[in-house]
Amino acid sequence: MTDVEKGYHFNVMRRAITLIDESGETLTLEELARAMGMSSAHFQRLFTKWAGVSPKKYQQYLTLGHAKALLHNQFTTLSTSNAVGLSGSGRLHDLFLRWEAMSPGEYARRGEGLTIYWGWFDSPFGPSLVMGTEKGICGIGFAAEMGEKEAMLDLVSRWPKAILCENPSFLRPWVLSAYSAQISKSGKVPIYMIGSALQIKVWEALMRIPSGKISTYSEIATSIGNPRAVRAVGTAVGRNPVSWLIPCHRAMRKSGGLGGYHWGLTVKRVLLAYESARNTD
Repeated sequence: MTDVEKGYHFNVMRRAITLIDESGETLTLEELARAMGMSSAHFQRLFTKWAGVSPKKYQQYLTLGHAKALLHNQFTTLSTSNAVGLSGSGRLHDLFLRWEAMSPGEYARRGEGLTIYWGWFDSPFGPSLVMGTEKGICGIGFAAEMGEKEAMLDLVSRWPKAILCENPSFLRPWVLSAYSAQISKSGKVPIYMIGSALQIKVWEALMRIPSGKISTYSEIATSIGNPRAVRAVGTAVGRNPVSWLIPCHRAMRKSGGLGGYHWGLTVKRVLLAYESARNTD
């Protein structure tokens, strides 16, 4: 079993993240390791393997003030990316993702005649429910806060007339590539976007936000040619069914507030911190 499948010992990491979050101050390596019941050396190796940086370095990315720092230092303007195409953003995802949108008529049928395969997988962010059709991944949800039952009900409700078939083996090559950000032997990881015309525009805009950077709901609205539709954009961001690959966690309020996150704000903070750590100089 690979490290991705084991979820980088996410339960241990989540406990450590909770301690870091609740402490109100930087904890030493020894304090964190002792709370985890591990030696300092073992905890350091485990945490660095998961986060890409040391526990001391990672803590700065988890603070509530980090959201405002991102807005100041890592904000990206999507209108330029929109003009030059997704390849102009330099995103790693451009290298290993390809996507296709369901037609409006197919969307109106709410999944009728569509077979959707599903399975549970460990991820760097806890248990994840992944769904996909023959054309690609159409759903990724995280259950660390919501719970597995609610996550399943949530994604299933998006396409109530689809035929559901549990088949993790079918999805596994795509999933392993999605969480490791590597091109699979079968080629790029495909996404099959099932949504309204507006939702798909918003989701495509989200994919133009480079890893480690953020944008705002108002900037996304402007980039799709409807600057007054900030509320509708926020709703569409929240309805994104393919978390992580369509990075709705990179959308924030103009004030620097995190805004919402469908799978829980703690998960959003972890996602942002994880990406910030891996994109730091």
